[in-house]
Amino acid sequence: MATPILLLISAPSGGGKTTVCSALLGANAGLRRVVTCTTRLPRPGEQDGVDYHFFTPEDFARRAGAGEFLEHATVYGRSYGTLKSSVLDLLAAGNDVLLNIDVQGAASVRKVATSDPVLSGALVTVFLTPPTLAELGSRLRGRGADAEDVVLRRLAEARVEAARWTEFDYLVVSGARADDSRRMQAIHDAERLRRSRARFELET
Repeated sequence: MATPILLLISAPSGGGKTTVCSALLGANAGLRRVVTCTTRLPRPGEQDGVDYHFFTPEDFARRAGAGEFLEHATVYGRSYGTLKSSVLDLLAAGNDVLLNIDVQGAASVRKVATSDPVLSGALVTVFLTPPTLAELGSRLRGRGADAEDVVLRRLAEARVEAARWTEFDYLVVSGARADDSRRMQAIHDAERLRRSRARFELET
């Protein structure tokens, strides 16, 4: 038996965190993703409370002002965030929790965790990055989703983000997808076996 963990994975855009997160969720029945919040409108087929919690800008701002978010940010005019209560509820129910957020969001989570013993005891952070900017650029261009100026901006941001890898508990230099998933699984397994999380008594 082990107390739950809050596994936070960050990576530059195109770094592969969505792929490894999907693999982790598929391989670990006790691992749950957090339903995040947004002010954008639902897309066809999306359900409130399943895909996102859909808030009005006013409600989002009120919650942010009240300190209800572990982290939040505005992207292209839409706000996104992770409710502290959502994470704590999952941990209290005995679930391991997975967060897939950027480097700035990770810093916010660490800051909030310093004043919350449950979060500080559960939090494990991982930075995932390709070995070179050239490799990251190849991945971004291979997706075919962004114009070249957007790719170049993402690469500039990635250089800044990668310089902050020492703020994380673990560094995973990305390679083949299967290897990335295997390393992430190893981190998850090792953290569940950590002595500080153990709840054990030898049966007679």
